Amino acid sequence: MSWFDGLLKPIMVVVAWIMVQFHSLFSAIGLDPDGGAAWAFSIIGLVIVMRILLIPLFFKQIKASRGMQLLAPEMQAIQKKYKGKTDPASREAMSRETMELYRKHGTNPFASCLPILLQSPIFFALFRVLNSLPQLADGQYHGGTHIGPMTGELAKSAEGATIWGAPLSGVFARADGNVHIQIVAAVLIVAMVATTFLTQRQLTMKNMPPSALQGPMAQQQKVLMYVMPLIFAFSGVQFPIGVLIYWTTTNLWSMGQQFYTIRRMPAPGSEAERLMKERKARKLAERGGIEEGPSAVATIEEAPRPSGQREQPKRKSRNKPRPTGAGTSPASARIEDGPAQPPATSPKPAGPTPGAKSTPAKSASKPKKK
Repeated sequence: MSWFDGLLKPIMVVVAWIMVQFHSLFSAIGLDPDGGAAWAFSIIGLVIVMRILLIPLFFKQIKASRGMQLLAPEMQAIQKKYKGKTDPASREAMSRETMELYRKHGTNPFASCLPILLQSPIFFALFRVLNSLPQLADGQYHGGTHIGPMTGELAKSAEGATIWGAPLSGVFARADGNVHIQIVAAVLIVAMVATTFLTQRQLTMKNMPPSALQGPMAQQQKVLMYVMPLIFAFSGVQFPIGVLIYWTTTNLWSMGQQFYTIRRMPAPGSEAERLMKERKARKLAERGGIEEGPSAVATIEEAPRPSGQREQPKRKSRNKPRPTGAGTSPASARIEDGPAQPPATSPKPAGPTPGAKSTPAKSASKPKKK
């Protein structure tokens, strides 16, 4: 046994145990125990168990990736501040400010890679289990007669199981002219590459604000989005068909889980957030009968609130023609224009006129009723 197998031995036992339990379940519900469907669904069951256990880390990955994109403008400002400075003091200050920025946003560049790092041992353990099936079936496995509950008899069953004529342990690069292995492996490699690309694109393009899609960090992620599928395309020819099923299934799980997370909890300012607001506005319009569109929303938001005071009614002016007949008095003509003004009076003399009798002034007011 190599040191690598010795290091992965505990994980290989866990992987083999999960596969055997699912194989027993699918055999109990009527699938052929020696058929490829029972063993392929066992690998899919392994994916489901592993991904359920990794759900908390998945949400941390989404949060970390979102945080890394949102802090990109501030990271660019720090890099611009220390551009061209290579002295140790400047480098230390740049590292200190960068770590402070990570702490402020509650993220770090390694958190986004954590689920992939934790899946890697499972991936390699499954790779070693499937590669060891022929040796286990022939009794020549260097690690003993079994891998956990995976005995030689079960290994012979898994080794003989085929999917469209291709065994689960078949490898495209070692097909030895077996067309079934080449076709099935090629289809699964294309599916694995496509799902890897779409998963990365979904996270980068739909859940990031426009400001976070600019700068060196965003360019690196775009390059990684195209490089990772190419890496899987070239390395996939060395993977057993069972491993290709595992990786394609886990990519599909990631796409669905990521789609749900982005739809429900989009990043602020992203395209996904805009679509979520449109969906909410459309549902609100359907329930309340409000006209859809930006104008309707603006009308609702900008409607003035009542001040609590009753507005007094204003009298409307009526432009009626004024009568010009002889029987019309000036007072009646002034009623329509407003209150009558007192007539102008001539100024009184400063003193009494010589020879004139002083008479008491008549009161202009009406006599009071007794």
